[in-house]
Amino acid sequence: MSKIGGYVRLIRPVNCLMIGLAVIVGVALANPNKWSSFGQSAALGFSTGFTLAAASMVINDYYDRQIDAINEPNRPIPSGLIKPNYALWFASILTVVGFVTSYLTNIFCLATALVAWIIFVTYTTVGKRSGLPGNFLVSACVAIPFVYGMAIVSEFEPNVALFASMAFLSNTGREITKGIVDVKGDAKANVKTVAVRLGEKKAAAAASAFYVSAILLSPVPWLLNLVSFWFIPPVLVTDIGLAASSFMLVRDPSRENARKIKRTVLLWFIIGLLAFVVGTVK
Repeated sequence: MSKIGGYVRLIRPVNCLMIGLAVIVGVALANPNKWSSFGQSAALGFSTGFTLAAASMVINDYYDRQIDAINEPNRPIPSGLIKPNYALWFASILTVVGFVTSYLTNIFCLATALVAWIIFVTYTTVGKRSGLPGNFLVSACVAIPFVYGMAIVSEFEPNVALFASMAFLSNTGREITKGIVDVKGDAKANVKTVAVRLGEKKAAAAASAFYVSAILLSPVPWLLNLVSFWFIPPVLVTDIGLAASSFMLVRDPSRENARKIKRTVLLWFIIGLLAFVVGTVK
């Protein structure tokens, strides 16, 4: 694999695209009638979300390089494809770009981006080894892009807060699922994930509980008349997908199955994003 391919793998482009799109969804949800008038600001917001998410992925892999040497030895840094110091330089450039685009948007966006960055740094430096509290910090970073969208239009909408809450809950389930995948390396590094502390079965049950919590919250925007009928079909697909993933994870909490579930849940996240986007059409 080329070094360029290694840098692309480092940033996990699908995850970064989702964060960037989450910002745009936040804009659309916060101002569904005039959100298209914020085209330039939304583009800057997408850039901020994408680049800061990419930087966080690279920094995470830098700090996890010894754990990944056990859990994921083929990743760019532990495999030797990308040198650790080069990865840090790459993350620094991405971070600068992210903060510049947030500054060019407005002061509220810059402040929101700084809060998100502080949360991520806290997770990487001290929170990661704490287990569930660290999972909450990651999920906060996933939820913030929707709040960032509100900061772009400077308007508060309850449906944005609801979707941010659903993203927080479902992503916490995914983080616990990831802990099952990484349990071997995490145990050696004294990372106190739910899987390390309680075992894979209880971790699978905990992850499923968060997935189900997100499912139970999903009808609220419709019941409060915050979204249109078009919200229902894609959110049903998301709910059914999360429910099925929960069942399969509890039935088989093995590392291999948890890896599959972790990847599949990303698809349900994307469809959930779509649900809120089309739900703004009335």
